[in-house]
Amino acid sequence: MAATEMTLMDEPDRLRVALTSIRRRLLARLREPASAVQLAAEFDLPRQRVGYHLRVLEEAGLIELVEERPRRGFVERVMGVTANAFLVDPGVLTSPDEANEAGEANEAGEAAGGDETGEAGGDGDGDGDRATATAEVAGVFRRVADQYAAEHLVEVAAGTVRDVTRMAAAADRRGVRLLTFTLEARVRFAEPGDVHDFTDALAEAFSQVAARFDTPGGRPYRLVAGGHPAPGPRETAGRPVQGTPETAGRPVPGTPETGGQPAPGTPETRS
Repeated sequence: MAATEMTLMDEPDRLRVALTSIRRRLLARLREPASAVQLAAEFDLPRQRVGYHLRVLEEAGLIELVEERPRRGFVERVMGVTANAFLVDPGVLTSPDEANEAGEANEAGEAAGGDETGEAGGDGDGDGDRATATAEVAGVFRRVADQYAAEHLVEVAAGTVRDVTRMAAAADRRGVRLLTFTLEARVRFAEPGDVHDFTDALAEAFSQVAARFDTPGGRPYRLVAGGHPAPGPRETAGRPVQGTPETAGRPVPGTPETGGQPAPGTPETRS
């Protein structure tokens, strides 16, 4: 069975299995299938030790049998990874209380969300409808309060990683492609207040385009827009980033980003 492109590590016990140094090395190496004999020779380790770690990884579902080769006196098992990339669910590292709160919030959202057509669920109970409306209003206020919080951006990004990884792996197993899209842009703000004005304008445009293409009964898509400062030299191992204080936000002629020409938009480089 061919390895899927990505899989989500969302079980603490499974994650602990993969965290040891030798097992991480084995997982990286087993993107190309190999046997314990081969790995022992490459890593200069006893075959029994390598075999033990392979058994642990196999029991955790991180590697699988690719083929068996008859050898003199034994059968050589060739192993390979079950996925080319293992992504850690950030939720694995949250406290039990946070995990419970997240679970309760998800259950409440599913109960209020209805089916894929966007129609609200429920059986016509007035109390249920009022509770749903109250929860939705509270959710709106929480989102507004968190709109400019870095923690909220990280939480949303983590949710995107979680959902897309799971769906991509499922699609991969069915032999189909998960249809996604990604938009990226750079914009430089003269003043901190411009961030708020830009967010308001983007939200308005976002709503208009979404309303234009929204189709009852269609496949729902989740759209996420976020922004954060471009990393500076310390965050990029000493490499300056365009738009950081080192360049004072001025375009640098001839860089790969501008090619020596102003980007479309304003006379300055603006995405």
